[in-house]
Amino acid sequence: MSYLLPALSAVIERRLLINYRLDASVAADMLPEGLRPQLVQGDAVAGVCLIRLGGLRASWMPAALGWGAENAAHRIAVEWDDESGVQRGVYIPVRHSASRLPVLVGGRLFPGVHRHARFTGSETAHRIRVELEASDLRVSADVAVVSEWRSGLFPTIDDASAFFRAGSTGWSPRRGSAGLDGLTLETEQWSVEPGRLLHVESSFFDALPEGAAVLDSVLVMRDVPIVWRQPVSPDFAANRRERRVELGAA
Repeated sequence: MSYLLPALSAVIERRLLINYRLDASVAADMLPEGLRPQLVQGDAVAGVCLIRLGGLRASWMPAALGWGAENAAHRIAVEWDDESGVQRGVYIPVRHSASRLPVLVGGRLFPGVHRHARFTGSETAHRIRVELEASDLRVSADVAVVSEWRSGLFPTIDDASAFFRAGSTGWSPRRGSAGLDGLTLETEQWSVEPGRLLHVESSFFDALPEGAAVLDSVLVMRDVPIVWRQPVSPDFAANRRERRVELGAA
């Protein structure tokens, strides 16, 4: 994969991947041209990523000069076609941050348009609470960190871990123009723990038709060093048209 900007380094201090089973037709209607839902047992997979970053900086800078903030992304697992075949990642229709920096430069100097939000919460080794309040969105999550895995989508936590690690590139709408901006997360220390959903609300998913989005599971990540790179965006629409031609020829 080709990349545009120099790499950014950071540490995931805490990340909650709160996952929903989403009706496939509802998911398809939410995606831009060229992307399709990635299905598991006939359902789309969507969710909320609540992530606290530390030490975010250009990779050549010392960690002491990095900054950190709470961030959130609502996501849908997707597939698309390029010259190498089928690729997997996530589509992120909306991003939020507690920091004014990504709100100001997101979609300009940094990929991804961000909206400002206020985050509150508390955290212990065994319990994580996060609340997000924004002008357009509200999220409330209360998660217990446990040893037992429960999910209707993924039989084991290893299955869930592999699924989300493979979907490491996120695409979001580009500021002021057609097309998508991307970010690819890389790490050699990928590690997840199972969580139990004690209470979760998202006005984004709650606004969908009744029964379209059903809570499934949550993964917890803590103290994971990462690198972010900006991939060159494929021409999704052109790839989709080419795919249709191939299918018609067959």
